[in-house]
Amino acid sequence: MGAEDPILTVVVDLLENEGYDAVQLREVARRSRTSLTTIYKRYSNRDELILAALEAWTDTHRYAAVAEQRREPGETLHDALMRLFRVLFEPWERHPAMLAAYFRARTGPSGKRLLRRGLDVVVPAALDVLAGVDEEFIADMDTVIANVIYGLLGRFAAGEITITDILPAIDRTVYRLTAGYALEAAGDGVRRG
Repeated sequence: MGAEDPILTVVVDLLENEGYDAVQLREVARRSRTSLTTIYKRYSNRDELILAALEAWTDTHRYAAVAEQRREPGETLHDALMRLFRVLFEPWERHPAMLAAYFRARTGPSGKRLLRRGLDVVVPAALDVLAGVDEEFIADMDTVIANVIYGLLGRFAAGEITITDILPAIDRTVYRLTAGYALEAAGDGVRRG
């Protein structure tokens, strides 16, 4: 990421080390040795600049290994899904300020762009992991997991939980969902729902 664009490198550095509010266009211009005019030609406003930096960072850190995720023969659904979630969340564990910035930008006016970009990368990999799984279960699991993750991210951003609380909570949720699915698929005859 950073070597190609000094402007985005500066924004990522500010987000990681000084926080979201430290990203001010004049400071970015000064640190990147770029004119404000150049920044405004490329990014219409501060929010767009932050979004571009977050997109570049997530492409490099969070999404780089996502496409390689598949469920291995004999691997449980829980293990395969958690491998995918670890690929997604471990970079944030190493860079918690980027998660805080992502959550803040995601809830902002152009935040849907971050969500769409993530879905474009994650959904195909998740569907590979979920190959052969009942579509109704996938839809139900998507609803539950998406809400759990969004809630956990919000609690982290609010300072209620630590970054290292997120993956274990996802793991417990995925385990409980997939254990129920495995029982049903094994033919216990009990339909829950």
